[in-house]
Amino acid sequence: MPSGAVTTTSGATDTRQRLIDIAVRLFTRHSFAGTSLQMIADEIGFTKAAVYHHFHTREELLGAVVEPLVRELERIIETAEALRSRPARAEHMLSGYVDLVVRNRGLMSVLAGDPGVIDMLRSQRDDLVQRQVRLLADIDPGPGGLVKAAVFGFLITLMGCYHGYTSKGGAQGVGAATTNAVVSASILILTFNYFITEAFFAR
Repeated sequence: MPSGAVTTTSGATDTRQRLIDIAVRLFTRHSFAGTSLQMIADEIGFTKAAVYHHFHTREELLGAVVEPLVRELERIIETAEALRSRPARAEHMLSGYVDLVVRNRGLMSVLAGDPGVIDMLRSQRDDLVQRQVRLLADIDPGPGGLVKAAVFGFLITLMGCYHGYTSKGGAQGVGAATTNAVVSASILILTFNYFITEAFFAR
């Protein structure tokens, strides 16, 4: 039988975390747009009203799902910003972000390929995006750095979408696709960095 909302503080916290874990699994399986609160309720064996007690909307639940990733990304950015040299800041930003993606590859692949998720995150946490761009652009001050940061961001997004849409084999295939996207994007960044510098900014 469907369960009601848990009333104790400890129980409520456990229930909330179970809902987040179920949401991650269903987002990975069906995408954010393809997952409803009713589907989450059915998966965990709750009534929809019990889910509504913890999360009133899918967007609120999505916020809880991505909150740990956002907090970790903030720590990566803050650590990078505290480093003294520009190359060290950019290197820490890139290596930290790649590590974050690889360890959360299934969820990150789904989030990166879902326009609804991207729009919501941009509207709420655009400051993080701007700080990442500055860390990458500052390695080459001036117009060159901004151009490269924009191109690198496009390449990472392009590779993520391509490998995400062509992945097969369920969660394991999504994980492999994300790893391939990171490797492909890294190679393209190195290549495009050279050609952009030589073509437009070589002295």
